[in-house]
Amino acid sequence: MSAKHPIVAITGSSGAGTTTVMSSFKHIFRRDGINAQVLEGDSMHRYDRLSMRAEMKRQMESGNMHFSHFGPEANLLRELEEIFRTFSQSGTGKVRRYIHDAAEGAEHKQEPGTFTPWQEMVPNADLLFYEGLHGGYVGPDINVAQHVDLLVGVVPIINLEWIQKLHRDKNMRGYSQEAVVDTILRRMPDYINHICPQFSRSHVNFQRVPTVDTSNPFIARDIPSPDESMVVIRFANPKGIDFPYLLSMLNDSMMTRPNTLVVPGGKMGLAMQLIFTPMILRLMDMKRRV
Repeated sequence: MSAKHPIVAITGSSGAGTTTVMSSFKHIFRRDGINAQVLEGDSMHRYDRLSMRAEMKRQMESGNMHFSHFGPEANLLRELEEIFRTFSQSGTGKVRRYIHDAAEGAEHKQEPGTFTPWQEMVPNADLLFYEGLHGGYVGPDINVAQHVDLLVGVVPIINLEWIQKLHRDKNMRGYSQEAVVDTILRRMPDYINHICPQFSRSHVNFQRVPTVDTSNPFIARDIPSPDESMVVIRFANPKGIDFPYLLSMLNDSMMTRPNTLVVPGGKMGLAMQLIFTPMILRLMDMKRRV
């Protein structure tokens, strides 16, 4: 952690909704004039798209049926920790991007599924903002989480997470139902061993819970809407959180534990603005005082 060069990380699995949370933070950065260097978690994958397919085939042939992007072997986690360490010490470092689709490929004049070259971070960044799978990762000899000043977990209940992934991968990426289910099953050991533990290290967790039946996520025709959901917000340390103010601003909200706030799903964006704006401004104030 670093008062002079803070790091904010959003961690959650594929399809969890971390991109939505990232948008809320970008609104805060733009509104308050904060120069943030963004680091996408996908850019820290070890393999590009074609190489990952080849490596998955090799792993399956050797008997490993659970090789996935959720696990440390498929990612540059030691390099991620080093990027965090370097930024926290000097406010500098190198980043790259992963090209997801043809539109991004046209922008960077590269094929989708490849990485851009490493390049220097934006000069004089106020903070480093990471969004991806491993912002709170801790392993035997790698500790990414120790460098993060604000770690946010995004964790829909598992059935909702699967529904979101099924709809995204089928409708936006053209995958079959069988292919998406195979991916979910292949990732499950890494999800349990490497993704879930991060949510016990996070400072704030957002967990969306649908209020409609999602008993069988594999036949759901629609993703439950925000108005058909509640959001459970858990604070690791509730000291300094103005719960009376949040309850007054977020209609129909309630507290279920001394560190847990429950808000209507449609209020999730507003809740993020109310909760994280003072946290980010506090980090910036500490930065100025150093």
